[in-house]
Amino acid sequence: MIPQSRPPSQALLSARGLSKRFGAQTVLDQVDFNLRRGEAIGIVGPNGAGKTTLLAALSGSLPVTAGTIHYAGRDITGMDAAHRCRLGIARSHQVPRPFGGMTVFENVLTAALHGGGFTRTQAQERSMDAIRLCGMLPVANRRSESLGLLDRKRLELTRSLATDPAVLLLDEIGGGLTDGEAAELVGTIKALRQRQITIVWIEHIVHVLVQVAERLVCMDAGRIIADGTPEAVLSNQTVMSAYLGGHA
Repeated sequence: MIPQSRPPSQALLSARGLSKRFGAQTVLDQVDFNLRRGEAIGIVGPNGAGKTTLLAALSGSLPVTAGTIHYAGRDITGMDAAHRCRLGIARSHQVPRPFGGMTVFENVLTAALHGGGFTRTQAQERSMDAIRLCGMLPVANRRSESLGLLDRKRLELTRSLATDPAVLLLDEIGGGLTDGEAAELVGTIKALRQRQITIVWIEHIVHVLVQVAERLVCMDAGRIIADGTPEAVLSNQTVMSAYLGGHA
């Protein structure tokens, strides 16, 4: 009998031999990934490196071709995104996807009710807490389609928080923001860390990312090519080569 893979004892979320193929194209290639409770990890790499696919696999929105995923010691490889969200794994998307025709509060409440599985009273409390934390109280009664880019990104983050996650997977929420807006976003994410939320953040704006992340993981061509402190990863010659001459 082949022994089942086991997560590292210190890992809250881990992947072993994670692979994803679309036909003949391999997007994730035997990825091993460990996330310890309370960590803030930044994921960097050139376009097409497999970063968003990794987040989708960890969140359950994309089934994997091979490999295993464990969360809090439990094998969740075959579990869908809705069930993983109830366990405490939430994800924001690179392109905000608010529910049209609904206010900010209604968007967040829907996430708390259906993503978090709370009762209506609990969901209302969770929603207001998330709205306050993300600085969205002034626009809570505005329709989501009327929001600017920063507020749409804040809404994406707020909806994720309303599910009460232990692990928050963020996909380029800083993209398209001005320096001032990015600074506001960093302040919000630092506040999340004070609440002991574990964070995995994909971001191309590296100087923003390293203000939060204590560890960087660099991917290229579906593989992890470096994993360590921001200083060590950013000075790694393989990482520099991937950015300068890597895959588009």
